[in-house]
Amino acid sequence: MTSAASAVVSGILALSSLVPSLPQTITNGASILGTLSAPTLSLTGVNGIISWGSDTVANTNPYIGGPVSGRGPTYNFNIARGFIAPDGVNKSALLINGAFPGPLIEANWGDTITVNVCNNIVGPEEGTALHWHGILQKLTPWFDGVPAVQQCPIAPGTCFTYSFLADIYGTSWYHSHYSAQYAGGLVGPMIIHGPSQVQYDYDLGPVMLSDTYHTEYFKIVEQVMGVGQPPPFSDNNLINGKMNYNCSLITDPTVHCTPNAGLSKFKFHSGKKMRLRLINSGAEGIQRFTIDGHNMTIIANDFVPIQPYTTNVVTLGIGQRSDVIVEGVGTPTSTYWMRSDLSPTCDLANQPHALAAIYYEDANTNAKPTTTATPYDDSKCGNDDLSLTTPFFPFPATSNPATEQDVVITGHTNGSGVFLFYMNNESFRGNYDHPMLVLANQGNVSYPFDPQWNAYNFGTNSSIRIIVKNEFPASHPMHLHGHNFNVLAEGVGTWDGTITHQQNTQRRDVQLVQPGSATAPGYIVLQYDTDNPGVWPFHCHIAWHVSAGLYINTIEQETLLQKRVLPSTVAQTCVAWANYTGHDVVDEIDSGLKRSRERDILLF
Repeated sequence: MTSAASAVVSGILALSSLVPSLPQTITNGASILGTLSAPTLSLTGVNGIISWGSDTVANTNPYIGGPVSGRGPTYNFNIARGFIAPDGVNKSALLINGAFPGPLIEANWGDTITVNVCNNIVGPEEGTALHWHGILQKLTPWFDGVPAVQQCPIAPGTCFTYSFLADIYGTSWYHSHYSAQYAGGLVGPMIIHGPSQVQYDYDLGPVMLSDTYHTEYFKIVEQVMGVGQPPPFSDNNLINGKMNYNCSLITDPTVHCTPNAGLSKFKFHSGKKMRLRLINSGAEGIQRFTIDGHNMTIIANDFVPIQPYTTNVVTLGIGQRSDVIVEGVGTPTSTYWMRSDLSPTCDLANQPHALAAIYYEDANTNAKPTTTATPYDDSKCGNDDLSLTTPFFPFPATSNPATEQDVVITGHTNGSGVFLFYMNNESFRGNYDHPMLVLANQGNVSYPFDPQWNAYNFGTNSSIRIIVKNEFPASHPMHLHGHNFNVLAEGVGTWDGTITHQQNTQRRDVQLVQPGSATAPGYIVLQYDTDNPGVWPFHCHIAWHVSAGLYINTIEQETLLQKRVLPSTVAQTCVAWANYTGHDVVDEIDSGLKRSRERDILLF
């Protein structure tokens, strides 16, 4: 444990009670996540859906079937700057409706979700765009929310409406995909209610796990994209946007810090089963989640229900989610610690430990738990062994995919002395003015800035196998938009062709590839059917890695894509962006998907 980590944790354990010194409005703005006032979620979905009829976990293939309700919720999001102090350190952040984390989006499987997003960012102005992580977007690929790929950024002072089918169900999140804005606060939970293969008594809702930085996100991007600069270390770790910090560690006299800002709190019930929806919404780190004195039964990974299995630690790379059932083994007056650690082995963290308090129904809700942490193995910078996970609905990978693509990850400094990541020797560079989906829809798949746009056109191939080989000595949570992929294999070295659970491999939308080297790369073998015509990003979900270019675009079924009619709002957003950038030069210093200045690069 580092001195910073020791100081923070020991400070919490020395408290006589857990009465926070700051109100929720100061730490988290308009959000009530992490408080005992946060409501539990309905067990029957939004508007009391009691039964899903024939659309059960066991008999419905969500990739070709599922309900369409013809209704759904509408949300109005105002994005602006504000000040929050999630761990007591006051900082400027980007907020949705003044809240961190952002508002909960909640819908039923088959609903249409509509989100009106207005960009009111000033001081300085910035573009923005929101991505709905894990939504397949089969009917609306233009609403996936990635600037330079499916849309132009939403210009300052303008609005854009996303409207998409909740075409899959479970736990996820939404976040900005413009530069590294989500590390600056633009994140929130998204819950799609659907059938369940297990019974439980309470749905405690989202548990968002996130590293946090006291420095404003764009300054970190400038560091990442600077010449000869070291990689950034996170300052703290949060559960539902809350944690304490040892203010004696602050050396900048202009930074205001309040001790004992306040921890998140959860209500448990003796003898009952609680569902927790774990989300790694951080910028850099792998999370190891535990609950003192309790085991957890994992029932879903990402948007994929699985055959339940029991564990005492859940590992989540950035963007990954796990739904767990926890049995209430405590007495009515019991208190326990909930913990999430940024991996000491794998992450760059000054203070990796997050704590939250669990109170059973009759416990003193200001009492400090005295329970002992659960030990776990931190030696692997990867997910649980694939043999542990079997999806509840079987969906075997095609034995002989129509095409195969190797993707080799490397990292080194370019000619300007800036460290970049490369996929097959190219570092991504986007163009906000010319979204690739729009060009592909018009029949242009050659791209004027290729190869920097890192486009892989798979044409009419019916299935794709991607073998990722990581020659860099750090792990990467690799995320594919528009699909849940089959995970055929993962490891370090050379894949020998063995497929784990070939008739029913793990499926998800993010998978960690382990660290490696040129002689012994970490590898993952992914496969999916090209049933979703569009331009779909495939990238590392570490904010600073994607800023440094660790990103490719996959184009599938371009002929079918050209037959689709894009809504007029896509073009109107580009006109508004062009009008804005015509008189305000955008400082794009990274890849663009997470933004980039005209250097040798343009990040994502």
